[in-house]
Amino acid sequence: MVKKFVPTTIISLVMVLLGSQQSRAQDLYFPPSEGIWETISHEKAGFDKQRFQAVLDFAQANHSSGLVVLYKGRILAEKAWTIEKGSPHSSRRYERMAKGRTADGQSIEDVASVQKSVVSFLAGIAVGQGKLDITKPVSTYLGEGWSKAPLAKEKAITVHHLMSMTSGLNDALDYKTTPGSKWRYNTGSYSRVVLVLESIFGQSISHITQKFISQPIGMRDSQWVLRPWAAKIDIANKSGFTTTPRDLARFGLMIQAGGKWGDQDILQSPGYLKKSLTSSQKMNPAYGLLWWLNSGKEFRPPTGTRRSGSMVSTAPSDLVGAMGALGRKVYVVPSLGLVVTRLGNEPEKNFDSELWKRIMTARN
Repeated sequence: MVKKFVPTTIISLVMVLLGSQQSRAQDLYFPPSEGIWETISHEKAGFDKQRFQAVLDFAQANHSSGLVVLYKGRILAEKAWTIEKGSPHSSRRYERMAKGRTADGQSIEDVASVQKSVVSFLAGIAVGQGKLDITKPVSTYLGEGWSKAPLAKEKAITVHHLMSMTSGLNDALDYKTTPGSKWRYNTGSYSRVVLVLESIFGQSISHITQKFISQPIGMRDSQWVLRPWAAKIDIANKSGFTTTPRDLARFGLMIQAGGKWGDQDILQSPGYLKKSLTSSQKMNPAYGLLWWLNSGKEFRPPTGTRRSGSMVSTAPSDLVGAMGALGRKVYVVPSLGLVVTRLGNEPEKNFDSELWKRIMTARN
């Protein structure tokens, strides 16, 4: 028998990387489901308190209803603002997506396409349980005829194509081009990932989310809700994920921890999270598997033309984000130890870059 030789330098490198990941997880604080969420001072987190106030002022001026900033899991800053119906900060679209407030004043809102990143994580759980292979055709899980494409074409569309926005279908699920050949932000196709998960687990997306995410990490004010306009549209947008800035901060913290919550491995799928937070195709390097990335040299927004440069030029390159209409955000920046969540009405066009300019300026 020939023994394989592995250079000690490679072994050492692997040990260093594993040790780095473990120490990062150990550095994080995870808030309890009930009780006080610990805070941290700006000074200890490496920020100037006065300069950081500019971050909060900017968010408030840009129609935000809530902003939460975590530093390694502890609350660095948190603000909730009331957006009165009919006020300059409000709009009809915001009002129909606002679902009330919690007892402690947190706004509960339908977070639009932020839900896509939640679904991406649930897909990772299905992968970890051996129930899902995203490289297989969608028809493996939904049967034939789930789209309007010819069956021979439909069989070539994988779950990965749906999650990377390269299905080759339009929103109405008509066949337009070869899967994997073109990037097009497509909520109609994405929604079939929800159906895949419901088929795999034999439960509603609401139950799946509660069981695998909300309950384990303490997202007490989050649920899927049938939208008022559901009867008028296709299945793609019938249900919306409603949540709060605090609950979203818990979700972001779990992402920062590599899919773990304290000692509990929520994801149980080695490698999936890294894959979902890495560019999934070449047409839009800023898009992973239902996640937005800041590491690419080009960026194509959901609507609009491709432009050079990263998604948020003023933010670190390791920023990843769950993004939704009206400026709903979950930013995760491991290099800074930060998770930032924002809800509210539509902000100014350059909100992301201006917000991060202020955050970076506030660093000591």
